[in-house]
Amino acid sequence: MLATRLGLLPLLTATLTTTMANTVVNVPMTAILADLHAPLGRGVLVATAFPVTLAALMPLSGWLGDRFGHRRVLCASMASMILGAAGAALAPNLPLLVAFRMLQGLSAAPVLPVVMVLVVQVLGEERRGRALSLWAAANGAGQALGPTTGGLLSELLGWRAVFWQIVPLSVLVVAGGWLLLPRDDRSRTRPRLDGAGALTLTCGAGLLLVAASALPSQGAGAPVVWGAATAGALALVAFLLVERRRPTPFLHPRQLAELRYVRSSFAAAAQMFVLGAVLLATPAYLVGTQGMSQSRTGLAVLALPLAMASLAPVAGRCTERFGGRGVMRWGLAVLFAGAVLLAVGTGVGLGAWPVVAALVLTGAGIAFVQTPAATGASRSEAGRTGAGLGLFSLVRFGATSLGAASVALLGTQPAGLVRVFGVCAGLSAVGVVVASLGRDTGTRASVATPAASTPPAAPAASRSRSRSDGRATP
Repeated sequence: MLATRLGLLPLLTATLTTTMANTVVNVPMTAILADLHAPLGRGVLVATAFPVTLAALMPLSGWLGDRFGHRRVLCASMASMILGAAGAALAPNLPLLVAFRMLQGLSAAPVLPVVMVLVVQVLGEERRGRALSLWAAANGAGQALGPTTGGLLSELLGWRAVFWQIVPLSVLVVAGGWLLLPRDDRSRTRPRLDGAGALTLTCGAGLLLVAASALPSQGAGAPVVWGAATAGALALVAFLLVERRRPTPFLHPRQLAELRYVRSSFAAAAQMFVLGAVLLATPAYLVGTQGMSQSRTGLAVLALPLAMASLAPVAGRCTERFGGRGVMRWGLAVLFAGAVLLAVGTGVGLGAWPVVAALVLTGAGIAFVQTPAATGASRSEAGRTGAGLGLFSLVRFGATSLGAASVALLGTQPAGLVRVFGVCAGLSAVGVVVASLGRDTGTRASVATPAASTPPAAPAASRSRSRSDGRATP
């Protein structure tokens, strides 16, 4: 048992570190731009260089774990993160800082899908829900610590310190991963790369993320927005056409159409859209309308990620006991209630405490969606591959960008924020409906999946019971 728990340490630390690395620049952004003599409008480059690179490369980097071994890829990725963080801390100008932020995003891209595989391997298939709840808790903790440590370190030691904190954490992951995680199985089947499928999917996702990132500042009519969106959509159409004809595709469209994967991905997208919107819209309301200081606002918003992190283990146990789909539906319903309360609160001008209560409710909803959604995705046919888990993570991060963009589009005045939270509530309600659709089917043998990522098959009687009662999988 002690060896098992020690093996979890580098995995959860890697998740915490990469999540923190994404958000540490949000609070000290003004200080960073002032020190580098860059205009305020360029701050979007520093903020988006990491998540756009991360999300666009996730499907391809998920394949890397299947091809070269999950332990090896994790350690290499976090070693690269050390270079990215140190380079960002030493960057003398804005272009180099953006370049090193992109290197950080490139380094973090394989971590999420690889950790989702390894954490289940460490705890065992029978504890999949509990294993992924720990991953979800580390995500929530990273969401809380990133802006918090970024603000504190930049105020006490200067903005460069926010990047230096990533270095020792990454060193611990590299050392702990190499020493404590099980060695990669060299006898496993190593999937070959379908270059055309990987290229079209990566380009399509990257272009759509560029469009979403440029939308708040440029507007929907800007050539960079509609041009990137059109090109990205065409690339994804090409991906579907190409993959239908491949004998060993990067990701087969039939895998992506499996109801279990669709339900889990949509729920995760709804949850992350709400998270991205709420983390921007709520501070805008508390500071701009209620006149709260930035420090008090930061403490108030902290209620959401703290609720996420603290309730994630509970969500994992509920997923194992009651079944993922039911837990996911209740989580989406709680998320709906939180968004409605935020819409009402901003509409009538409620103070900080009702808003904090709504944030706790929203964080609870996210916790009870995130774990069963990740569990369902990892149990699907697509989720048995690193590329499928990478695409699932891409959907999550892409939805976060869209949630943030919705705040810029609809406005930060009370009327605009009511619309933002109304969209969040509507998306959560649709998620409840989608999570209730259909029944899961067994894995098709006709679509190849890498043997390295495929867990042992359950006995036929067990699979039959799982499908009939609807409780075993989301």
